[in-house]
Amino acid sequence: MADGFICARLTDRDAVAACAYADQIAAESRASGCWYPYFKEFAALLRHKNSLVRNRTMMILAANARWDTQGQLDALLAEFLSHITDEKPITARQCIKALREIAAAKPELIPQIRSALENADLSGYRDSMQPLILKDITATLGQLP
Repeated sequence: MADGFICARLTDRDAVAACAYADQIAAESRASGCWYPYFKEFAALLRHKNSLVRNRTMMILAANARWDTQGQLDALLAEFLSHITDEKPITARQCIKALREIAAAKPELIPQIRSALENADLSGYRDSMQPLILKDITATLGQLP
């Protein structure tokens, strides 16, 4: 499958179709390493201007963490963790939830994940969003060993 085709489908203007495709990739990634060869292409989408694309990408990257024997996620971790305080609160929440799957697959990354969660500055979010994000952080920290 052509790499550009994958990215085009994940960034499609038809958000429903793009989300369904991302869900399919994530589900297949949890079952096998068939999508891991495209890790770099997925990682590039972590910088996409559209927050929905970033959400999809985080889910896919987290699902592929179990197959990452080459340390690609390790190298990308700082960038991934920066989305704990993404400009879009829903993206921050998706990132925080995705960290649970990453921590389960790659326990050696837990100290960095824990530190980033514990030190997240939520002051940039509206008062109505801060408690929700804090609740997600608390839940994720509670699932880390």
